[in-house]
Amino acid sequence: MNELSQIAEHPFYEFAIILALAAIFGIVGKSLKQPLIVMFIALGVVMGPAVLDIVKSLDNIRLLAEIGISVLLFIVGLKLDLRIIKSVGKIALLTGLGQVLFTSFFGYFIGLALGFSNLHSFYIAVALTFSSTIIIVKLLSDKKEIDSLHGQIAIGFLIVQDIVVIIMMIILSAIQKGGETSLTDDIVRTLVAGAGLIGFTFIAMKWILPKLTKYLAKTQELLILFSVAWAVALAATGEVIGFSGEVGAFLAGMSLASSDFKETISSRLVSLRDFLLLFFFVSLGADLDLSAISGQITPALYFSFFVLIGNPIIVLIIMGSMGYRKRTSFLAGLTVAQISEFSLIFAGLGLAVGHINKDVVGLITLVGLITIGLSTYLILYSHQIFNFLSPALSIFERKKVFTEDDHTSLVSKKYDVLIFGLGRFGNRLAEMLDEHTEISYLGIDFDPRIINNWRKKNRAILYGDIDDPELLEYVPYHESDIIICTIPDLELTKQLYKDLQLNNYTGKVFLTALTQNDYEELSEMGIDNLLLPHAMAASHFFEVYMTDLKISYPSN
Repeated sequence: MNELSQIAEHPFYEFAIILALAAIFGIVGKSLKQPLIVMFIALGVVMGPAVLDIVKSLDNIRLLAEIGISVLLFIVGLKLDLRIIKSVGKIALLTGLGQVLFTSFFGYFIGLALGFSNLHSFYIAVALTFSSTIIIVKLLSDKKEIDSLHGQIAIGFLIVQDIVVIIMMIILSAIQKGGETSLTDDIVRTLVAGAGLIGFTFIAMKWILPKLTKYLAKTQELLILFSVAWAVALAATGEVIGFSGEVGAFLAGMSLASSDFKETISSRLVSLRDFLLLFFFVSLGADLDLSAISGQITPALYFSFFVLIGNPIIVLIIMGSMGYRKRTSFLAGLTVAQISEFSLIFAGLGLAVGHINKDVVGLITLVGLITIGLSTYLILYSHQIFNFLSPALSIFERKKVFTEDDHTSLVSKKYDVLIFGLGRFGNRLAEMLDEHTEISYLGIDFDPRIINNWRKKNRAILYGDIDDPELLEYVPYHESDIIICTIPDLELTKQLYKDLQLNNYTGKVFLTALTQNDYEELSEMGIDNLLLPHAMAASHFFEVYMTDLKISYPSN
């Protein structure tokens, strides 16, 4: 072990060992069906001072981690539609602030009940309120749920939490300086700096970036390089002005969200993001001081239970009271079932000013380990957990009011056709129905951007996720003649067909088979009306362009 530690003293060898062990841990995690995030944090613990003590270049690792965080939040901002912010801004603000207040309140009294002092209980309670934006965004991105309604709401209230973190850090920093500067001055200065950063981003988005990206797009490598530089530059600016590096990177992405090249940028940066975030999780694990954990296991279990169960319930109550369905509230609520890396930083500042001791820091560290590990599983298996708990969650849902769409007016009408999934195929089908028929139709999708676009065109659309087991309870399908599912997910498609059969639907059902294997499996179920988008596109191309084409071949 000592020899390995000595070899790792050279940064190049150290990084070689990190990457090799990361690959091994990843393979083991994949074999055991464990989330890579958990495996990489475990890797950081193993490589840290508590076990192998290999990590020597922490500054270099943290630098790569910060770039990875910037790229991650840049991509999130890149995919965020400004119209979505308008639609979820209110719920994000109220849920974010409400969760912080209620978690702090109950956490404080739990601390007192466990024998901690008033000041220690306050620090513990505040630390429990912050959730990890980085981990949640990574998990939602991996599950392809970042664009869903619950994903957008979660991102919104996580940003609210980040702003609360900034304010708390300013207060603690001012206390640490011992009156060198005015607390009010610090807060005002930071808010003014934040407003200036937002203003600069808006100006760049409106008048500078469109022409610049159009010029840079002639060379894709230059476009990608500029995107990374822009993300890191705004993140660094956010840090320098005392606002937030995370918010800076997020704003950088938002400034390019209306660009014609955002999909190209996003697709090229995903692999870079995943590689760099490895170092974030390694640094998170390596920074954990396991020596301070002994003696804190029992209170850590109580606080972890509160974070894992209490925080989601608080979000369920707030969102349910505002008219959101229990499924949306539950999936959004699970994203706050862990504490953040900022909780550890916050505890470190409290230790520096003498407000808490190493035992409290150790407690918060252990709660972080437990909640980050377990909440990863909760989010990865969120849909299965919801299906199991769904009957009990009805108490968090209002009876007739649904904020997610104009539910009552839609379900009271009769539609000839229902279209599940409004991507390229479903959207084009709707356009053809508009152009050539008088057939009435209703679209069902879970992407807020698609819903907003359809509503602007005065098309009937309902918010719904095919993965929702209660979807058919509020979709008016009984009187429709045809149901078309354009979603190319075999398991979800099969489940929809079975649910329609169980509910005695008598109309025609058209399902999408993306591959030949999907086609054969659906055919074996006795389903005749199958759509093969690629085969249909090839047939259409041949009929339109190839039938009259005459090719002459040279004679030998």
